[in-house]
Amino acid sequence: MSATRIAVGGSSTPYDVVVGSGIFGELPGLVGEKADQVAVIHPETLGEVARPVLGALRAAGYAVHALTVPEGEAAKDVATAADLWSRLGRAGFTRSDVIVGVGGGATTDLAGFVAATWLRGVRCVLVPTTLLGMVDAAVGGKTGINTPEGKNLVGAFHPPSGVLCDLATLPTLPTADYIGGLAEVVKAGFIADPVILDLIEDDPEGATRPEGRHTRQLIERAIAVKAEVVSADLTESGRREILNYGHTLGHAIERAENYTFRHGYAVAIGMVFAAELARLDGRIDDATVRRHRSILTSVGLPTGYSMEAWRELREAMRIDKKARGATLRFVVLDGVGKPAILSGPGDELLDAAYSAVGS
Repeated sequence: MSATRIAVGGSSTPYDVVVGSGIFGELPGLVGEKADQVAVIHPETLGEVARPVLGALRAAGYAVHALTVPEGEAAKDVATAADLWSRLGRAGFTRSDVIVGVGGGATTDLAGFVAATWLRGVRCVLVPTTLLGMVDAAVGGKTGINTPEGKNLVGAFHPPSGVLCDLATLPTLPTADYIGGLAEVVKAGFIADPVILDLIEDDPEGATRPEGRHTRQLIERAIAVKAEVVSADLTESGRREILNYGHTLGHAIERAENYTFRHGYAVAIGMVFAAELARLDGRIDDATVRRHRSILTSVGLPTGYSMEAWRELREAMRIDKKARGATLRFVVLDGVGKPAILSGPGDELLDAAYSAVGS
């Protein structure tokens, strides 16, 4: 099957997200002819997956540097970024050279951040190898690293020159990681494209597998949702905020778990919390909340979290990037496909919503 190209605008340099299977040969075209050197940042554990990427670039005539980093969120800190800056400096990396990030969302976030900050910005191409990376982290130009105070609090908007989603990498994922990525697909369905929800309900078991009947359509639809939103609002000054549905509580859970809890699992719980907030605020009905729980449960995602953690989570949410001063802001729904903002909900409303999530 041929590659699909999904255009992403919103910046001075629009780019394509290329989706297909066995398409690493498309990579040199995304890197471009002006680069002499390419630095490929990838986790140490992804050597087998990175090998065809390195091979395609070397065959195209680039001087290729393989820069390995730790796996997952452990790589997203200033020490790892500083080490990469040093390695780029020793390689004589110039503004015409290109960084390629290969791996999950944590790696593409890190690679994008290093590209944004090296020489005040060099081009980067992202090659997400996880479902979460393909449908969310690698698309849209958000880059970042974590601090002890929270996730992605240090970062920059730096759109890539291209994104390559080779679906042939997905069968290498552990099942739990693939299911975690589905949370962002479900999110896209609730905020913008209800057909996604219909496809999952039609075949929930297939949705949990890379070879499922609707897998490619689910991925392309989720990418298209994000592409449309970020094209309209690159720097999150308005519409882009809707992509954070479920993320306010989700990020607080990740912090409470010291980033050992899968992002998608935390976002799934956060979506149920946001749905309960919307129901209690009179925005959506009971059936829409039940649909959240039903769809998420059907693909193996959690819908509840410890009741004892609520005080810690509520404090963690107060430093969320969407907060304005002391005012908490939540993305909620006025209906499926109708996202809205709930600003400054009272403690009584928050407590009641979490009571429906807490276990």
